[in-house]
Amino acid sequence: MSNNLILDLIKQIDSNQLRKNLFSLSKEPLPYRKLNYTVPGDSKNTLYQADDFIQIKLESWGYSVEKEDVKVRAFNCDTSKPKAHQYASPSEESPWFTAYNLYAKKLGVTHPEEIVLFLSHKDSQSWVDSPGAYDNCAGTVSTMEIARVLNNYPSQRSIWFLFCNEEHTPWTSVTAAQNAKLRGDNLIAVFNLDSMGGKSQADIDAGRKTNVTLFTEPAGERFADLMAEVNKIYQIGLTQRKYQRQTPGDDDGSFIKSGFPMAVMNVGSFPYADPNYHLETDIPELVDISNLWMSTKASLAAGLRIDLGEI
Repeated sequence: MSNNLILDLIKQIDSNQLRKNLFSLSKEPLPYRKLNYTVPGDSKNTLYQADDFIQIKLESWGYSVEKEDVKVRAFNCDTSKPKAHQYASPSEESPWFTAYNLYAKKLGVTHPEEIVLFLSHKDSQSWVDSPGAYDNCAGTVSTMEIARVLNNYPSQRSIWFLFCNEEHTPWTSVTAAQNAKLRGDNLIAVFNLDSMGGKSQADIDAGRKTNVTLFTEPAGERFADLMAEVNKIYQIGLTQRKYQRQTPGDDDGSFIKSGFPMAVMNVGSFPYADPNYHLETDIPELVDISNLWMSTKASLAAGLRIDLGEI
């Protein structure tokens, strides 16, 4: 019975919705998603406009959106560094902005105190004019699509969706994780969706559909194994592998450092091999929508298995 339910839900992941939202947030009308850039003639910076876009979509699917404010600054650009790593600490004169974590929440029917969290950073690089299509518009629209598919699903456990910011400093996922710890949130699984489908030119040329699930603590390995299991059971078609990091990283690392060792990250490759990483050429036309569609289906299937108590 549960297999049929999961199959029915993952079939609702729509590649056209993924593509449409991806292009809206990384090309037109929003070329970037950062606090230090405003499209000429507009009144809001592009990250605030992205927040509005995401919030309007979530509300149209029946969610209430909560905002958590964090003071951040844009990174400076250090052109003496390799092209993909030119971010540098802000100067003392760098202005402060208010960034927002956006939350949409489903309340569980039978175990509302247990929470499955999907999260993605929604901002593009603050130190360079990059559309950030893979990093991380791809993960953002994936989390949005999972929220859309689950809008009427009577989840057994609570399912939360968090849209944070990582390309400004400090990362707003740190605040989200610390506040989760202070509230005593019972997070039973954390899936960070970041740069899904981003892979090497060799994988692109070979037509491989890749996903790597990164875990840091032993508690996360069972979710990495679950990703492989659902990929096989539901015949999703990914080249799926797992990798254990030695130290916490990315937005899942913020949660691990705050005492949630079960946090994992789904990413297209590791070490990350997208040739357009952090560059102006990280454009939506280069995103493998089919790979993103498969990775989104697998992430949803894993979350549903946890919600149904099957792990």
